[in-house]
Amino acid sequence: MKKEKKVKKIGLVPKLIIGIVVGIIIGTYFPSKFVEILVTISNVFSAFLSFVIPFIIIGFVTAGIADLATGAGKLLGITTAIAYGSTLVAGSIAFIIASTLFPRFITSSVIDKIGDPSAGQLSPIFSIPLEPMVDVTAAIVFAFMMGLGISALRNKGKGEVLYKFFNEFQEIVKATLSTIIIPLLPIYIAGTFSNIAYAGQVWNILSVFWKVFVTVIPLHLIYLLVQFGVAGTIGKKNPFTMLKNQIPGYLTAIGTQSSAATIPVNVECAEKNGVSKQIREFVVPLCATIHLSGSMISITCFTTAVLMMNNMPHGINVLFPYIAMLGVAMVAAPGAPGGAIMSALPFLPMVGIPSEGGLASLMIALYLTQDSFGTACNVSGDNAIAVIVDRINSIMFKEK
Repeated sequence: MKKEKKVKKIGLVPKLIIGIVVGIIIGTYFPSKFVEILVTISNVFSAFLSFVIPFIIIGFVTAGIADLATGAGKLLGITTAIAYGSTLVAGSIAFIIASTLFPRFITSSVIDKIGDPSAGQLSPIFSIPLEPMVDVTAAIVFAFMMGLGISALRNKGKGEVLYKFFNEFQEIVKATLSTIIIPLLPIYIAGTFSNIAYAGQVWNILSVFWKVFVTVIPLHLIYLLVQFGVAGTIGKKNPFTMLKNQIPGYLTAIGTQSSAATIPVNVECAEKNGVSKQIREFVVPLCATIHLSGSMISITCFTTAVLMMNNMPHGINVLFPYIAMLGVAMVAAPGAPGGAIMSALPFLPMVGIPSEGGLASLMIALYLTQDSFGTACNVSGDNAIAVIVDRINSIMFKEK
């Protein structure tokens, strides 16, 4: 019998890179009609994405908050507060670094060259009037109301029907992400880049964003040093030994691009770091859904760069409310690649960036090309939090 050859599937990042390259080639060398067709497909996808986003918020945030009913009282509150605080600190550090470094290469001459990114771009042949069934603000309020309500009911032995409903609704949203949105993203990105290339702006924009990309990855690693340094001080452990023990979890996250898929390996890393069984099995899965420090660093840097490139306000008064809201909105960001940026899209208008169109799709493309590193930073930071919570637990409940 002949052995069947295993066909290796192309990962999402290579597909996105191919989409960018194909889009640039079509926009530069092909007739305008080809570009219009690709732009039309991209526009239809964008309308569908806008339609789905409120459901992503309702599905994941409601189920994520409702799950907190099974937590361990004070430890749940402490872990959630530390995770949110870490995400805020990560975003704030990213903003400070971006505000300091980016003006060195996003100069007034670069801004003048880029001008209006939409100038000279082609319009779609047709568009579909697909409006979201509920706006983003209403989706957030509804998700928090239902999530907190279900959590309260479950603490009284009720609410299981609603809890099951929203978990199954979450599964539908996950399926939509994994079977429609994520697979079609390369075509969406190709359409965006073909239009930018057609307008003659692609190289000006990419000359800025590769420098932003190079800034983001080291910033992830620096923040991990900060997190494990704090954890080592509080937990009285060697931070470098803990970082060494974290390597399998970090590499697994890079390979899978999913916090959820990395949980089993991450629990083993926490065990090597001396975290008690009770705490590591509670904190690591919880933080996999509520602690997104790496994602926050990436999104903050890309957002700041886009604002600077378009000569828009980008001070702390603009970015901090955005960072604070993202820290909450990305709770239970889907385990599929790109979950964080999908959760962040509705909040781009807070800083003046449309949640759909060329700039938004640029951010999606840039984020997804480094998503594996952001995820690795997220999950590695989870274990730093586990060490801190374990120490707090020993002080509160064991030491007299």
